[in-house]
Amino acid sequence: MAGTSYIENRVVLVTGAAGTIGSALCERLAPRVRSLRCLDHSENDLFFLHQRLSRVGPQVSPFIGDVRDLDRLRFAMSGVDVVFHTAALKHVGLGEYNPFEVVQTNLQGVNNVIRAALDANVERVVFTSSDKAVNPTNVMGASKMMGERLVAAANEIRGTHRTRFGAVRFGNVIGSRGSVVPIFAGQMLRGESVTLTDAGMTRYIMTVPEAASLVIEAGSQLKGGEVFVTKMRALKVLDLAHAMWTILKGQGEPRLDFIGARPGEKLFEELISTDEMSRTLELERLLVVLSPNAAAYGGATLESLAGARPVTREWHSGKDQLMSRAEIVEYLRSHRVLEPFLQNGGLLP
Repeated sequence: MAGTSYIENRVVLVTGAAGTIGSALCERLAPRVRSLRCLDHSENDLFFLHQRLSRVGPQVSPFIGDVRDLDRLRFAMSGVDVVFHTAALKHVGLGEYNPFEVVQTNLQGVNNVIRAALDANVERVVFTSSDKAVNPTNVMGASKMMGERLVAAANEIRGTHRTRFGAVRFGNVIGSRGSVVPIFAGQMLRGESVTLTDAGMTRYIMTVPEAASLVIEAGSQLKGGEVFVTKMRALKVLDLAHAMWTILKGQGEPRLDFIGARPGEKLFEELISTDEMSRTLELERLLVVLSPNAAAYGGATLESLAGARPVTREWHSGKDQLMSRAEIVEYLRSHRVLEPFLQNGGLLP
């Protein structure tokens, strides 16, 4: 894997390690690092993650803990070189109903990670954000936007510490827990109607392995204060449902039940805001939103990022070129997204 020299033979901590992105990160990191610390508040999920990783990695340590607990984070980060902060409350609907809990995890948790990392003199911290942080219309998106701002500001208050902070922003990770893929697949296999919010809803998508790989790649480019945005294809959620039906059922058409957008839900997503375009650079697989205060603490510039060029177009899923249904079918098949719902070449009951 390219761009991994900064984690080779290092001590690495992943928060939210038992989550979808966290566990995929851990599986990639375990064979490469000297020591891997996996922190999560789910005892059961952490147990099974540790069982899997202990067979492939060197020293893997399971830390039961919560990012809301600053003392626990300080203990977990002692002697750590690199932190990947993936722990978060991410479900839009639940966030609207439980905004105070989102504040505790997604904002106070980020603040705790920053403080613990500075106390431990960690080398670099990568925060995983979301395209919902761009012009947010829901609690989760607003918390991610503020998380990005906290991470950028941390570079200015670090003083003599070596710690550098940056963020990675990506879209809908298809196949992750709580995404539409397992929901749609379950409805199709049970013979139920597929529930969609709006026929015109569009989203940027990527797979779990793509997300994990690009988080590690962004960490290699990190200089301080940048937001790395993964370049993704856009699709209509309605077309995704039809493509999944083609793979899972083979013929006919799914029964659709349009239920309307949920509170805080947008019909489209944006990868970068209008304000960010003037300070956004493009790499082969990433967009890089530069910090407006980069000069103050040595953040990335156009000259410091090899192969970078100014971004020339808007990244808006409602205005982007959308994947065709045939392209979505090929994408799902080539990335084996629906494999958990298939068994020995046939459908799960």
